Amino acid sequence: MDEQSRKRIAVRGRWAVAAMFLVNGFITGSWAPQIPVLLARLEISKFTLGLLILLFGAGAVVAMSWCGHLIARHGSRTVLTRFAIAASFGLLLVALAPNVALAAPAMVVFGGLIGAMDVAMNTNAVVAERRLERAIMSSSHGFWSLGGFVGGGLGGVGIQMLGHLAHAAIITAIAFAGVMLAARHLVSENRPAAAAARARFALPRNPLIYLIGIMALFSMTPEGAVLDWAALYLQQELGADLATASLAFAAFSGVMACMRFAGDAVRNRFGAVTTLRVCALLAAAGMLGAGLAFSPWMAIVCFAFCGVGIANMVPIAFSAAGNQHGIPSGVGMSVVTTMGYCGILVAPSAIGFVAEHIGFGPVFIGLSGLLFIVFLMAGLAHRADFSLSQPAE
Repeated sequence: MDEQSRKRIAVRGRWAVAAMFLVNGFITGSWAPQIPVLLARLEISKFTLGLLILLFGAGAVVAMSWCGHLIARHGSRTVLTRFAIAASFGLLLVALAPNVALAAPAMVVFGGLIGAMDVAMNTNAVVAERRLERAIMSSSHGFWSLGGFVGGGLGGVGIQMLGHLAHAAIITAIAFAGVMLAARHLVSENRPAAAAARARFALPRNPLIYLIGIMALFSMTPEGAVLDWAALYLQQELGADLATASLAFAAFSGVMACMRFAGDAVRNRFGAVTTLRVCALLAAAGMLGAGLAFSPWMAIVCFAFCGVGIANMVPIAFSAAGNQHGIPSGVGMSVVTTMGYCGILVAPSAIGFVAEHIGFGPVFIGLSGLLFIVFLMAGLAHRADFSLSQPAE
């Protein structure tokens, strides 16, 4: 195969994995407007709903932790395709559950499928980066944000017009069609069959991968805090009305999505380590400003500024995880993804408990310290500059 043909395959693979990110975000975003419907139709309390959502997170974390082993044995293309097909039906499975007894396992399965697909698509994005010899991880996450925006934005209207079950069926059909169109263009690792057959489940011994996982955790914990608690902070401590308070996460996520599409060009120009250092400082400054804010609008601006920095921190950490020498990409990605997503799925519960005693302002100030620690650790992400340290597969 000549160089031009390889480049064409790599470019198609780049857009195919971007489509997978889009689908994953679309399914996840479409789940958000189904949450209040689930509360009403199962006639459950908010506490029970919280437990069901926790089961979603638990399923995701468990699946993420062992998905790397599957990728090491079968390759990211195969694992991503299979989990993406299954994940297309996850929302419909939850929508069909008639009671809590069936909704609980449905939530575990739904979370597990989304989580496993997440690890596989991030791993495949690393493979595509190597083939292209340039960064695509940030924009891939930008497509995830775009999918979440579309799914969440249209979901409420769809449920009101068609009902929750018809909405879930339509989401399933769209997601399945997107997966099938993209799957045949995904790139795959060039791994000998014997190496795949020898793959056994084992945690990496290299401590560096766990340090990168800590960077991902410290980057994603503030993101989870803004998602779950920013609106309440503006309402309870800064006196904002509901409409104004809702702008905090909207500004944060909107800016973050835009910056992710710009992030690959910045990283290709200045390198992963420098980009991560600057992003971490911007994010820390924004989070500190939000914690010290004396008005709702000042907090909104600071949260948006924080989004500018956080946008590309996690994609760089994921690229570094997938390019560690001596560790299969899927295994490294599995460890770092699992640790990172604990910041969104688990840490916000602890944040709520602490904030109940000291308030949200001090909590956000403390979270700025985590982001500054990422600034100090940024040198560990040098493997994300794959063109300098990792041969193409």
